[in-house]
Amino acid sequence: MDKQKSGSLLEVNNIEVVYNDIIQVLRGVSLHVTQGGIVALLGTNGAGKTTTLRAISGLLKPENGYIRDGYIKFAGSDITNVLGTQVVRLGAIMVPEGRRVFKHLTVEENIRVGSITRKDGSQKIHADHDKMYDHFPRLAKITNRLAGYCSGGEQQMIAIARALMASPVMLMLDEPSLGLAPLLVKEIFENVQTINRELGTTILVVEQNAKIALQVSDYAYIMESGKIVLEGPSRELKNNPDVKEFYMGITQGGGRKSFKEVKSYKRRKRWM
Repeated sequence: MDKQKSGSLLEVNNIEVVYNDIIQVLRGVSLHVTQGGIVALLGTNGAGKTTTLRAISGLLKPENGYIRDGYIKFAGSDITNVLGTQVVRLGAIMVPEGRRVFKHLTVEENIRVGSITRKDGSQKIHADHDKMYDHFPRLAKITNRLAGYCSGGEQQMIAIARALMASPVMLMLDEPSLGLAPLLVKEIFENVQTINRELGTTILVVEQNAKIALQVSDYAYIMESGKIVLEGPSRELKNNPDVKEFYMGITQGGGRKSFKEVKSYKRRKRWM
């Protein structure tokens, strides 16, 4: 734990998030992301993962939400309840769930949009643009296609490439595997590892697919009902019997847990 906290690029400390001054979604969430690492935030639907990303990204205010307690620091700056534009300027870029490409623009135009906030010169931007097609060779074949006519996997690649064109220090991915075929999920996460390794981009990924997220990440947190209930190095969590049973569907007998049995686990609240 101490190793994970030292030299943190992102520090989320004991935050509580409230919507409409009434609905509490996050309850004392703390997590740390080290420079150059890949950190996974896992949990079932409704656990609070996306709200955590929105809190970091400065996207709570448009939805009438705010951080009531605790703080968030990124690259040494306090970003608690600041606007998303300020977070982007600091280099923390989020790829939201559902891809959200500009459907009436081409693949090429979508990717170029990501560089709109940069001020480091056209030569560097052009070089980074070429790198996007190296990282996503599938997109190099469809540069002039309207993004709305691309497959789900291609749109996810476009969204990630567009975010990378902003030259982020940290890239946040919200459910990148959602709705994609297994082979495309594998390709997307291989791209994530390559980006982390070759570009040195720190990555925080929110996922329901615990198996693949634990394969590619260095450290992971598991959320339930707005709280962090388990954390540790990914290689250790991958072998944790509770994680295997309730997030990978693997029992000691080699079978899979039924939905009814998973619900009974939630009532038992093993980690709460």
